[in-house]
Amino acid sequence: MARIEGRTTPPQSWYLDVSLIAGYLGEERRYHHTAPINSVYALHEGLVIIEEEGLDACFRRHNDVGTSLQNAMVERGFSLFAQEGHRLPQLTSVELPDGREEGPLRKALLEDHHIEVGGGLGPGKGKLWRIGLMGAGANHKSVERLMAAVDAVLAAG
Repeated sequence: MARIEGRTTPPQSWYLDVSLIAGYLGEERRYHHTAPINSVYALHEGLVIIEEEGLDACFRRHNDVGTSLQNAMVERGFSLFAQEGHRLPQLTSVELPDGREEGPLRKALLEDHHIEVGGGLGPGKGKLWRIGLMGAGANHKSVERLMAAVDAVLAAG
């Protein structure tokens, strides 16, 4: 709580603003907001799923799958955007090979293969793909399906 109370920037959302909830749970019982109960239930279920898998196993799975995706993308000529030591297994940003336009290929992934990847943001707009592998989607079957679709759109485009 000391860290939360000492923050210098305000929270961006009140959905899980612990300082507001602490005021309600404290002596003054200050009203904070109507709890977003669906978000609380979702958080609870997500934590139950992690507990069932085991935290270490969950970390290992995300790391293994993220590394597999990153290696597969590099094998196809993509360049990893984040520097070594700053990469996340859950989110892989890649620059496309051979100066390919990312937009049409990303659109083909969505329209032809029903796979959505994000485009670059800010200075990376039009240059990068952002591929998320999180939660239940962080599995080798997802990577295999994505790579088959990437191979198809690269061959077609």
